[in-house]
Amino acid sequence: MRSTCAELLQATAAGDEAAFSRLYDETAPRVHGLVLRIVRDPAQSDEVTQETYLDIWRTAGRFDAARGSAVSWLMTLAHRKAVDRVRSTAASTRRDTVEFRQEQREPSDQTADTVHAASRDRAVRDALLELTAEQRQAIELSYFGGHTHLEVSRLLEIPLGTAKSRIRSGLLRLREDLVAGGLETA
Repeated sequence: MRSTCAELLQATAAGDEAAFSRLYDETAPRVHGLVLRIVRDPAQSDEVTQETYLDIWRTAGRFDAARGSAVSWLMTLAHRKAVDRVRSTAASTRRDTVEFRQEQREPSDQTADTVHAASRDRAVRDALLELTAEQRQAIELSYFGGHTHLEVSRLLEIPLGTAKSRIRSGLLRLREDLVAGGLETA
């Protein structure tokens, strides 16, 4: 007698190991295929598939046929586990990269850093003097005064678009002057 996937899940929920074995045999290729497409690493896909079936064994009683098919429930569990693994791997890679970069930083020469910062500050002050008075005033309020674009427009009693335009055009001109002067900008 052939059992449906839903019946096998119900029997598994009752602790029937033979039903779980049949469920595994009938669904593992599809589940593993889905996991492999998401994870893309055969070894990790095997682990995620194993974790999925362990979860199925533990939570088979949560399956509700009224909410969807048994295969959809299995595939949803597998999909979630696979996505979790991808996210976990990506987060681990980011952490490793950050740690590596921090380890690779050379100790800085404070005197050289101070001289460089002073030189950069002087170049920015000189470039600010090359702006129009309106651009300089808008940039100083925004970047040195910490005001929003809306606050700048109110303080200068100009339309918001004009305030934004002055800040934007001033910044573009600052960048051109600083690049022309040999200062790198981000």
